[in-house]
Formats: sequence, C-alpha cells, structure tokens
Amino acid sequence: MNTHLTKEHFVQDIARHPAFKGFGDLLLPLDNNSAYYATRINNIASTMPYHNAVNAGDVVNALNHLIDEVNRGKTVFYNFYDEDQKKQDSTKKYTGLFFYRGDPDAPFAIICPGGGFSYVGSLHEGFPLASQISRKRLNAFVLRYRIGSEQWATEDLANAIRFILRNAASLRVATNNYSLWGGSAGARMVGNIAQQGTEAFGAGRYPRPVTAVIAYTGQSSYDKGFPATFITVSADDRIASVTTVDRRVQNLKNAGVTVAYERYKNAGHGFGLGTGTDAAGWLDKAVDFWRVQIGE
Repeated sequence: MNTHLTKEHFVQDIARHPAFKGFGDLLLPLDNNSAYYATRINNIASTMPYHNAVNAGDVVNALNHLIDEVNRGKTVFYNFYDEDQKKQDSTKKYTGLFFYRGDPDAPFAIICPGGGFSYVGSLHEGFPLASQISRKRLNAFVLRYRIGSEQWATEDLANAIRFILRNAASLRVATNNYSLWGGSAGARMVGNIAQQGTEAFGAGRYPRPVTAVIAYTGQSSYDKGFPATFITVSADDRIASVTTVDRRVQNLKNAGVTVAYERYKNAGHGFGLGTGTDAAGWLDKAVDFWRVQIGE
C-alpha cells in the first residue's frame, strides 16, 4: 500500500514516490526539478513564482487522491505521444495526461495549468482543480505539456484531445460535452483551440469543447464560434490586464457567445482554487456553468 504525502515531505518525495514510478517528475513544474528536491511541500509556492494563493494542503490532498487511485489499481498517467513520436522529438517525453476519474462515461475536462510557458503549475493549478471536479462525478485530466513555446503547448493540447476521444471507450469518458480549462498561459492554449480548433495545431479535426473555462489571461481573441465561456480574474492581478479581460468578455457577448464572468478583488494572479481569497468557490460556479451547457 502506497503511503500518503504530507506537507512536511520534500519535493523529491513527490518525484520518487512509488505510486508515481515512471512519471513522478512530470507532476512537478520543470523538466529538471532537482534544484527543488530539498524544498518542503510546505514551501511548494517557491517552485511556481507566477502563482498566488498556493496552498500546500490543497496540493497534498490532490496528490493523495492520485495515490489512492493507484492503490485501487487504477492507471492515473497516460502518454498521448507514442515512443516513435518521442524519438523524433525528445521534448515530447515531458508530456502526459493525469486522470482524475468521475462517473464512468461522464463528460471530461482537460485542465491546462499556467506558468508563462516556462513551467507547468499542475501542483497548484491542475491537480487540485481536477480532484474537485472528479468529486463532482465528472472526469478530469491534467495536461503536462512542453514548456518553452505556446505553439508547442497548444499542439500538445490538440493531441491530448485526439488521444482522449480516440480512447474514450477504454477510458470510460463521454465523447461529447467536454470542457477545456486553463489558467494564465494555459488559458491561452484553451483560447487557441476554442477559436481555431484542433486541426490548426496538427491533430486533425475533432469536435471543439462545449465549454471553455478561462482564468486570468491577457489573451484578447474572440469570435462568434467560441463555445460557451466562463471567465474569471481578480482586479489586483499584476500580470493579466483586467481591462483586457473586461473587454474580451464584452466582445464575446457582443459576438453572441454565452459568457459567465466572475471578477474578484484580492485573489491576485494564478489563484488556483482561490483558497484563502475572495475567489474561493469559483470552481463550483464554473462546473455549474458547464453542466448547464451539457443540459443537466
């Protein structure tokens, strides 16, 4: 039986945990995380400098959710590139999907954490969100994408969509009514797919999401083809321009897109679940919005 992590454990204990054998480092922000191995999970915020309101308790709970799944004999990590693709492009070895199960054959979300394309903040902005979504009986995947390029990252998202839809029967997820979630840089990836589709990023043509959940990004693109969109930001965000977000919301509405907008006051940039801020509870509203688009 694999044991749980605590806030007193170290980053290296995540990377080397037996439940995560073969992919432990991909849970962490960088391609090489050895410089942070001696950091306690209590101080995990230091590994994600663009993020605010990082809560070590949320991180540990979400990781232990995965450990519990492994203990039940479930697969929690999937490669969406095969070995030949990884040999052709060695950076693709730093990719994958982490799966938080909801009800069998329920719709799925793909969560794209942010990090300015210089790291992937899954510990704060991916796994805790996915854990909450799965507890609401919906399926959730967290995308580990290549860092260094918005283009690469969006290609990874497009290929992840293709992988899930092609393997929906074995994964036990619905092929319709999926949603894409992204924070900051991850929200740019979601916006790219929402507007241009998977075909624009080398994965072939697949259905677009029924809902886009876009958190604190300065991306301003929009058109009438956008899916129903839930947007959130905090007024004190020092990275994403709140004025730009306000304008995008209005432009989407003017284009005829169904939009829900949650604008907070003191959550900062990259607030994840918003624990300890006035944004706490925003995920519940986003899931409710998604359920409305599903028709539930």
